[in-house]
Amino acid sequence: MSEIPSLPQRAFVVSATRRDELASAFQSGAESYDKIRPSYPQLALDFTLQDQPKVAVDIGCGSGIFTEQLVAQGLDVTAVDPSQDMLSVLAKRLPQVATVCASGEATSLDEDSVDLVTYAQAWHWVDHPKASAEAARLLHDHGWLTLLWNQLDVSVPWVHRLARIMHAGDVHRPELEPPLGREFSKPEHGIWHWSMSLDFEEIVELTKSRSYYRKSSPTTQAKVESNLRWYWNEHLGHELGDKVQVPYLTHAWRSRRRARR
Repeated sequence: MSEIPSLPQRAFVVSATRRDELASAFQSGAESYDKIRPSYPQLALDFTLQDQPKVAVDIGCGSGIFTEQLVAQGLDVTAVDPSQDMLSVLAKRLPQVATVCASGEATSLDEDSVDLVTYAQAWHWVDHPKASAEAARLLHDHGWLTLLWNQLDVSVPWVHRLARIMHAGDVHRPELEPPLGREFSKPEHGIWHWSMSLDFEEIVELTKSRSYYRKSSPTTQAKVESNLRWYWNEHLGHELGDKVQVPYLTHAWRSRRRARR
């Protein structure tokens, strides 16, 4: 990814005020988010579960996309998210899963109670020192914290431009190590390439699931959609109903909790 100059040299660098403003976009609209956001490839799930955990907390779980994958692997999962709207969608999908409406910095869950803490598409929404401390509080000694992202593969030039038109703010250099607290060892990295079949309307729905679009004025939203239509239809030459394989990648970082002293 280093050959793409417009991607920041540092990831996750945003003020607390701006982070909270953008994150507030996900207090509603969970149904549309759930409809278009993809799940995670099996290899990323294997990476997350390679130490065979049994009890997990999925923080920033949103509508439960990754939570469902953990449950399908037989884990006992508690789902945590600050949006009650997101949790209501998760509850329809996974009525057996306990949910907590809380932030990643203060979950209210029991100390030293889980083998695994996951953040799928969510670590950029938290205060990293506080969220690290909370994850460490929840984990058994030598338990794992795993952070995952699905993102457009902007090493492909046409996808790079698409991501910029969409204002896809969760696209960053996957080789940049996420900030973790001193409670955790140096993280291990995994990356997997895949593609998602999308037509134009689905591209628009994906754009609408982004915080930039959700927090923009109707005028800006209309401009984004117009630019997308021009790019998809006129510049790339696709019919609006054409299904196109859009390159994606998933990258993940896993780090072991250091033993309590």
